[in-house]
Amino acid sequence: MPRYDFRCRECGDTFELSRPMARAGDPASCPQGHDDTVRLLSTVAVGGVASAPAPSGGGCCGGGCCS
Repeated sequence: MPRYDFRCRECGDTFELSRPMARAGDPASCPQGHDDTVRLLSTVAVGGVASAPAPSGGGCCGGGCCS
């Protein structure tokens, strides 16, 4: 289930809620009980290490056979 970040305009608290994508735009109350909140843009970082290098060359356009 996706997580969405919110910030309370009244107290400045930032918090996270998990909810279905269909409810992404629903209003959210902050943990302090305030209702004036705004959803923040979230960034997603994906990391890892490749187990094998990406293939290079081959194929028509990758192999240099096109003129």
